[in-house]
Amino acid sequence: MMAYEDAAVAMDWLVRAFGFAERQRMTDKQGRVVHGELELSGNTVMVASPTPDYQGPKRHAASCEQARQWLKVPWVIDGVLVFVDDIDSHFARAQREGATMLSEIENGGPGRLYRAADLEGHRWMFVQRKAVQATDAPGLEQSDKKATIA
Repeated sequence: MMAYEDAAVAMDWLVRAFGFAERQRMTDKQGRVVHGELELSGNTVMVASPTPDYQGPKRHAASCEQARQWLKVPWVIDGVLVFVDDIDSHFARAQREGATMLSEIENGGPGRLYRAADLEGHRWMFVQRKAVQATDAPGLEQSDKKATIA
């Protein structure tokens, strides 16, 4: 569950900037989102505004020196990893919609990836998986890896 100061605004922004589809939005009598579900590429992220006293990372860092220090690095700290099908178009969309880009697209362990922060400062990593090569298939013996796969 991702907590947001204003989950309704955050949900709209996450749809626009990161391409999520809204699946569910439940509000309390004051109109605050108490449960929301977003989906992208088979990934589900739940969001809510837990309390009026909650502060997102960006606002918290404005009054906390320690938070400012750990947010200086471009890494995903207490964030979310989401797999996407097309990292290039996803990156362009996020950048166009005002995400704070923490990195360019990089080649990393699981595939091509980039890191970004959302409107409240939560950090996200988006990854396009590497194409699996026949030689990378688990369970094949070394002699099997030389075989031609039709």
